[in-house]
Amino acid sequence: MESNLSIAEVARRTGLTAHTLRYYERIGLIAAVSRAPGGQRRYAAADMEWLAFLLRLRETGMPIQGMQAFAGLRSQGDASIGERRAMLESHLAEVRSKVEALQQSMQALAHKIEHYRGIEARRPSSSGIAPASTKRKKHAAAPAPSPTPSDDDQPRDRRALRARPRETAADRR
Repeated sequence: MESNLSIAEVARRTGLTAHTLRYYERIGLIAAVSRAPGGQRRYAAADMEWLAFLLRLRETGMPIQGMQAFAGLRSQGDASIGERRAMLESHLAEVRSKVEALQQSMQALAHKIEHYRGIEARRPSSSGIAPASTKRKKHAAAPAPSPTPSDDDQPRDRRALRARPRETAADRR
């Protein structure tokens, strides 16, 4: 990896703005960057590696205060390895929890999509065009009555909501 990169080149490579890079340096996330004789910042390979790690922390939801705490521990050298490991273990547990919640949400979305596909397959679309998975002949018989709509498709009138039976997991299969 190249060393002595300008702030513009580092911004291009990391996706951060030059303003953000200067801010990270000002608040202590990045140690003071070396300067060229004209005063321009010059980032070394080690700076780029540290920035890549900071971006990982940011992408996984660590707040700036946490990143600052980690950077402060890092500046203490080997004496803080245990604290840094514990901090990363705690953050990793949070990330895993978020991933699990996202996976559950993805499953719920996929289930709802399949539910709607099933409804579409059993009735003609409102545009008069048959769903892509259904082939209709010119003189086909009248379509079968549409199934009971899901909660999303129900009228919003309270009396109608109370009068209809609730959809169960078995109904959605």
